[in-house]
Amino acid sequence: MELYRQSRELTRAERKAIRKMVTEICANYDNHYNICLPLDCPCYMLNKWWTGAYCKYFQNAVLPLDPILEVALLGRAARFQKNCPICGAVYIPVTSRAYCSDACRVTGQREADRRRKLNRRQNKG
Repeated sequence: MELYRQSRELTRAERKAIRKMVTEICANYDNHYNICLPLDCPCYMLNKWWTGAYCKYFQNAVLPLDPILEVALLGRAARFQKNCPICGAVYIPVTSRAYCSDACRVTGQREADRRRKLNRRQNKG
């Protein structure tokens, strides 16, 4: 059972990301006529200012392409989230990075270097 979430106004960045995804990715959007093809009317998602109801196609097929926006809008855990091996924080990787931040990456590299040097010293003796 999902808890009722209070709707909020979308940020400028979220509106911009939604508009870009609809006009560039959404298969239901017709750039020539600026309409949603199945509904034959102006696309509902382009003028969206509040969180809440979303176009089902957008929610299921387009939104998962941007996991950070998906978490911000839907409030559910992203499919691709990871736990940082250094600090344990949950993050959504934008690339194939293994750490949540540059600080954790540096700490992880230092630990790996330390372990590698320790193994070398042990194998010499």
